Amino acid sequence: MLKKYITFVLLITLVLFSSDIIAQGPPCGSPPCGPPPPPDTPIDGGIGILLAIGVGYAIKKIRDK
Repeated sequence: MLKKYITFVLLITLVLFSSDIIAQGPPCGSPPCGPPPPPDTPIDGGIGILLAIGVGYAIKKIRDK
């Protein structure tokens, strides 16, 4: 009984939200093209810091063994 109830709830949820999942905007050639894409963001500083922390953590773990 519980399996049937879960299946039913899942099916109803998928049916109700399927229009949001498959919805697409108008093609970009038509007048309401939508907002422009966000500008490119540099990720150089954050990646370097995370990489340095990861290397330091790996070295610490190796030395602990």
